[in-house]
Amino acid sequence: MKFSHQLQFNAVPDWAEYYLPYSNLKKLIYSTERERVSHVRSDDYEQVPASERTALMSDADTVERDNSRFIAALDQSLDKIVKFYVKKERELYKETDELLKDVNRDCHDAHGNFPRRESLVEAESDMPPAIVSQNVADTDPEQQHVHGNDLRRRTVDLFVLLSELKSFVALNQTAFSKILKKYDKITHSSLKRYYTQNHVAPAYPFQSASKQHLNERIQETERLYADLTTDGDLDQAIMDLKTHLRERIVWERNMVWRDMVGQERKMQTVGVREAAKPITLRTPCGTLQITRDQITQSLMLIVSIAIFIVLINAHIFDQVEQNYCFAILVLASMLWAGEVMPLFVTALLVPLLVVMLRVMRENDERLTAPDATKRVFAAMFSPVIMLLLGGFAIAGALSKYGIAKSMATFVLSRAGTKPNRVLLVNMFVATFASMWISNVAAPVLCFSLIQPILRTLPVDSTFGSCLIMGIALSSNLGGMASPISSPQNVVAIQNMNPPPSWAEWFLVAIPLCIVGNIIIWLWLLWNYNPEKHTPQIHEIRASQDPVTWTQVYVGVVTLVTISLWCLAHTYESTFGDMGVIAIIPLIAFFGPGLLTKDDFNNFLWNVIMLAMGGIALGKAVESSGLLQTIAERIEDMVTGFNAFEILFVFSVLVLVMATFISHTVAALIVLPIVAEVGARLDDPRPRLLVMGTAFVCSCAMGLPVSGFPNMNAISQENELGQSYLTTKDFLVNGVPSSVFAVLCVATIGYALMSLIGF
Repeated sequence: MKFSHQLQFNAVPDWAEYYLPYSNLKKLIYSTERERVSHVRSDDYEQVPASERTALMSDADTVERDNSRFIAALDQSLDKIVKFYVKKERELYKETDELLKDVNRDCHDAHGNFPRRESLVEAESDMPPAIVSQNVADTDPEQQHVHGNDLRRRTVDLFVLLSELKSFVALNQTAFSKILKKYDKITHSSLKRYYTQNHVAPAYPFQSASKQHLNERIQETERLYADLTTDGDLDQAIMDLKTHLRERIVWERNMVWRDMVGQERKMQTVGVREAAKPITLRTPCGTLQITRDQITQSLMLIVSIAIFIVLINAHIFDQVEQNYCFAILVLASMLWAGEVMPLFVTALLVPLLVVMLRVMRENDERLTAPDATKRVFAAMFSPVIMLLLGGFAIAGALSKYGIAKSMATFVLSRAGTKPNRVLLVNMFVATFASMWISNVAAPVLCFSLIQPILRTLPVDSTFGSCLIMGIALSSNLGGMASPISSPQNVVAIQNMNPPPSWAEWFLVAIPLCIVGNIIIWLWLLWNYNPEKHTPQIHEIRASQDPVTWTQVYVGVVTLVTISLWCLAHTYESTFGDMGVIAIIPLIAFFGPGLLTKDDFNNFLWNVIMLAMGGIALGKAVESSGLLQTIAERIEDMVTGFNAFEILFVFSVLVLVMATFISHTVAALIVLPIVAEVGARLDDPRPRLLVMGTAFVCSCAMGLPVSGFPNMNAISQENELGQSYLTTKDFLVNGVPSSVFAVLCVATIGYALMSLIGF
């Protein structure tokens, strides 16, 4: 969690305006960074000798001006914090004194004796005996009960407020430390030590004496609560008070959390339009509010079900199992394409219908529902699913322990300040990251790394849009880079017999990614011409964090696992399948506790369920004989075509499909058919056709909805809330890039796959 969110989450809501304005100060730092970079550009950077550039960027007058401005902002915030603390401390200490007096005056037991706590003895001894006797005489048991409850409530409230005041001091002290550290890091200054020692530490709330006095007051309320409630048992009293404090904090955080979740969803939701205004319909049962999207989805669902019913009763194929299976295939395809319901929910619908309609066959006999159930579920949890889980474990460990980020910043720090070179390096970093942490997580990582560049770009610069577009397109290409980089690759492996080794996959995929990235890079340079407005950009600095033994351990386990995957065929007699090798990182990371059950729960289980549903559908299509029938009919259409021509035909078909629907869904629908068609050729080439078609799924990147990298890219906004990219950007850049990438697969990819014997 970012500290700005942490500060908001832990702050007392009623005191929110008196905390250090961390987000505003962070914007001031970024503004200072932008001004410094602009100052360097305005001095004709190219003509300044390398030996003088550092001095130019660290001009004494500029540094002094920036420091003075930032110190002034800090002083203003510190003054507000001190004034609020002094005021709140005076109020709470006054309430504490009043509570003590009330306890001495009103609180007594059934015998008329005051609780003899040491801190109250002196105050009680000052009271005349007549007053004590009068208090006892005038108070009946019911009034005693009311007084007791009131005093306990006031004590609890006071304890909570004093504890929150203590938290107020600690949070602000941490905020000062973090914002000064960020300022020093971005502006290359050394302001933190000076300001902390000369301004923060001497301030009244942060003095040791003030903190000690506050702790004493808190302890005083704890002792008072012990006398009032637990018969002097201080440990029990502290436990009860902490329970009250925790309940108060939970309630406050729930209020704050709801606001934060709403803001976060608004910021992070990608590829989703603003919620449409609902349409109000009057029905006999009352009014009904429904949006246009809901109407569209409802109509799509009705049409899908209607077509399903028609196909169930039609006689398109000779056997009833094939008719039923074709109906299931069409229904699933329509629901997936229209996203009527979440994709994984549609995937779960597949095994239900497969079993209920009894579409599976064995030895030309229709299987019963119990036998079909065993076959379907045995197929769904295949070695490919374990491969996917092992990939998620590796991705989680590389991200959690900062290895992926450290490697990326190390490479980017050497890219220099030329926009053309920085663009190319960022694209290759995005592709490389996609190989190991998936092409879903890679663009998120890369977009976070380029924020220092985006913050310092001139207003009229096209480099921001160019860079974001480049990362999105290269992340899509990275989806073909390794067997675990995207779900469609897992589907492809499921349909290849024997499955390719990692070495074979790399021999084809890596050259394609390199060539594809270079072609797209040249296209972006021609289209955006970023150096025209931005000859120099802000340099990204490598991470200075030391390498830990945990990172070394994660790296070794990852390399060992990948090496075994690459040599899977060599050790087939030992491991049996790559899915078994995938268990190694799961045990190695979860066993010692490097990854926790929360990390396990955060795996992309929707993707796993989608893949399992696709496997079930493929098994049903194969078992029912439908796959063979469809393949025979397609074979008649492509009679006389060779493998190269068939690959080109399927590439065009899949490119169109995957541009508008999920890449994984396109693979689930088409790859089983491709495999069967390839197997029925005079010169069988099923592995080549399946692998090439799977690569084309990753090449579909012509629209903002064509894959997660595109959806993430179009959601990127500048500080004014304006999007860097529009749909036009994707049409102008994504569509040509898709065509270029498909041509690479159909030519270079075909040659490489033929070379290794596919």
